[in-house]
Amino acid sequence: MADPDARADSAATATGQRDFPGLARRSNGLAHETRETWLNRMLRALFGWSPNSIRSDLKVLLDGATAETGFSPDESRMLRNILSLRERRLDDLMVPRADIVAVQQDIPLGELFKVFEKASHSRLVVYNDTLDEPVGMVHIRDLIAFMTARASVDREADVAGEQPLPAGLDFSAVDLAMPLSAAKIIRTILFVPPSMPAIDLLAKMQATHIHLALVIDEYGGTDGLASIEDIVEEIVGDIEDEHDEATEHAVIRQPDGSYIAAGRASLEEAVAVIGAEFDVGAAAEEVDTVGGYIVTLIGRVPVRGELVPGPGTFEMEILDADPRRVKRVRIYQRKVTPRAIERTSSRRSEAALRAVPPIEKDEPSSGSTEQSSSQSQVKSTP
Repeated sequence: MADPDARADSAATATGQRDFPGLARRSNGLAHETRETWLNRMLRALFGWSPNSIRSDLKVLLDGATAETGFSPDESRMLRNILSLRERRLDDLMVPRADIVAVQQDIPLGELFKVFEKASHSRLVVYNDTLDEPVGMVHIRDLIAFMTARASVDREADVAGEQPLPAGLDFSAVDLAMPLSAAKIIRTILFVPPSMPAIDLLAKMQATHIHLALVIDEYGGTDGLASIEDIVEEIVGDIEDEHDEATEHAVIRQPDGSYIAAGRASLEEAVAVIGAEFDVGAAAEEVDTVGGYIVTLIGRVPVRGELVPGPGTFEMEILDADPRRVKRVRIYQRKVTPRAIERTSSRRSEAALRAVPPIEKDEPSSGSTEQSSSQSQVKSTP
């Protein structure tokens, strides 16, 4: 009986198509362990039945050689990222609560423009009293449209005026003290749990045309923020436009031998840059960032200028912090002087001596005492 894989290959050659499931099975490095039984091979040959799903076959195919699959490295990477979106939860890709740029619903429009200018975002979360009471979001396009509508001047009145206004717009007529809530430009926002798969949120955003979602914890508080850009970046990689600042390394070595680290820098990156001697021990199982490690170490959020002893001979100086988080820190090794080494050695020697029990001496007998006294008298006699 002819091999069905060989017949499939010959048919694929004739039609110009490729048998991806067959190629995936051949590219699997565990072919000897997962070899199909003769019954499965016969069923697949007769009825086109396959024991493996197309999804698993595609994963095996993408893990194979690039030249054999026909995909470029970038295509293979993006396809693998698409397949992994089912396992990616929102708490893995969301923006943390501390980094959310939000505005209060009664903020004046003039102040809102300043926030947009500094934030470099097109959408901002709007809340009532605190971020745990969100009311929606504001888009900069809606703000510009509102300002343009208020600044528009009637064409006849503009022509009748002494000096026509450029583009027929009079922005002096716009009340910049007007609260955002009175402008009626706040849009709805999505509310999703942190356990939601990223692929499900992407589908929901496409269906509702709402591209911003607040991640809500089990108590109803705001846990993070996820945008459609965050999900797309999980597929294609980081997307930076002309307004994004250049990406900087989170941990940077300085000329004096110290290291400047962002509070959000991961402990893994810190160890990779500083070295294995920067060992935080069991703390790496509880926190992921340098800032989280410092807060866990001292039990509170430090203030600017505070010195925190780190692992081993390292010390951490807080360069920037606020009441909620550590933003920037300088990590360096304390200088161990010879005097400090001598002082440490003497302390250890004293501790060792104190740990040794004293030696008990036997009291001399009376006979030995008399003998020693007589010997002394003989020696003293001229």
